[in-house]
Amino acid sequence: MSVIFESVIKCNNLGFAYIELTDTVTQKVEICNDLEDFSKKIEELGSEYGGRIDEVKWSADKNVPQSEIDKIKLAMQKYQEEIEEK
Repeated sequence: MSVIFESVIKCNNLGFAYIELTDTVTQKVEICNDLEDFSKKIEELGSEYGGRIDEVKWSADKNVPQSEIDKIKLAMQKYQEEIEEK
């Protein structure tokens, strides 16, 4: 069984971006308001599989401004660099 999570960048009614994180095995959905929240929730969901996550598929809704997507990509890149340094 492959453990695949889907992360969809969405915008709320006020125009703020958030990430909808879905465990495709259980169909459990978590709403993440920032990357710190995302990292905690993905760790919690991944712990159900012994920390093994095979893939995280990223996408964005059509109404999300490119600037919001770029902010999340940049923050995610920085977060991954910090993890790799540990």
